[in-house]
Amino acid sequence: MNQEDYRSIISGKDSSLRSAFLRICLASASVFYYFVITVRNFLYPKGLLRQHRVEALVISIGNITVGGTGKTPLVIWLCDNLLRRITEEKSQIKCAVLTRGYKAQEPGYADEPEIITKRCPQTKVIVNANRLAGAKEAIEKFGAKVLVMDDGFQHRRLARDIDIVVIDATCPFGYRKMLPAGLLREPVTALRRADIVVINHCERLGRAEANELEGRVRLISPHSAIARAGYVPVAVRFADDTQKACEELKQRKVFGFCGIGNPGSFFNSLADIGVNLTGTAVYDDHHHYTSEDIEDIRRQALHNGAELALSTEKDWTKIKQFVHIFKEVAFAYLVIELKFVAGEEKITGLIKNAMMVKISSSK
Repeated sequence: MNQEDYRSIISGKDSSLRSAFLRICLASASVFYYFVITVRNFLYPKGLLRQHRVEALVISIGNITVGGTGKTPLVIWLCDNLLRRITEEKSQIKCAVLTRGYKAQEPGYADEPEIITKRCPQTKVIVNANRLAGAKEAIEKFGAKVLVMDDGFQHRRLARDIDIVVIDATCPFGYRKMLPAGLLREPVTALRRADIVVINHCERLGRAEANELEGRVRLISPHSAIARAGYVPVAVRFADDTQKACEELKQRKVFGFCGIGNPGSFFNSLADIGVNLTGTAVYDDHHHYTSEDIEDIRRQALHNGAELALSTEKDWTKIKQFVHIFKEVAFAYLVIELKFVAGEEKITGLIKNAMMVKISSSK
């Protein structure tokens, strides 16, 4: 079962008898998952499962659902934009990112770590499924004073000073069901642990819808600061590292493809820049592309009359070694940036205050 079929089943979009039976089976499995998560979340605040503190400021960025909320762009924004500005007067303060790295030891899978490394060259990226061990390495080996833990909300063994949770405005609560019956990794009440909730993909909502969603989040977690953000396409970059402004692609015939958690967000971004999207191909999140996949994409693009095959930056890390061999169709990826529409100052203020307390007290 691929990612699209799974979402179609759990969302109820597929109303066949087979899917109804599968939803019953998935709901049964989710009861056990809910029990395990609930017990685990009970044990940590009671001290029966231990959290370990380290001599650095730890900022966790995570979510409560699986797939495509936009954690990595927020990690990049935090490292490249915020921490760089905060530490300009204190150049001795070093930042590191702790990431699990999906199948990081297998060639062609380490997409997010490669993107973070490329976009944030002053930040050390530590890939280790054991976040505590990764934190110690960042501190002892590289002298990091600020640690950004990617996908860290459920990794509670490493204590954090600030918890930031990202939710997808287009599917904020994972169909209100726990895995595998829905997309929730934890009950929605877990948001109460968050210091900051970032509602992402707000560009897909009207003002009234965004206000309504923010109100729902406030009811769940009244003490969390709330910010709103969205993606802004800024350029299209080609295999030779040249790039074009998005305006130059208006009405160009484009074939879009991706293997991410929320493919709809990518195709919506292509629509936003005004391309003529002649066809699409969707792969599972973290798909390991082969030369055969790229040849198939080329054929589909030609069949659909496209002059350009366009992917996400995440996909590009796994296809760049193949795309130079094709001439009839150009391959490129869409460069996007995270932009805050509200609440950016809340994040800035909380982190500045935390840095003053944590870092100054450790000297």
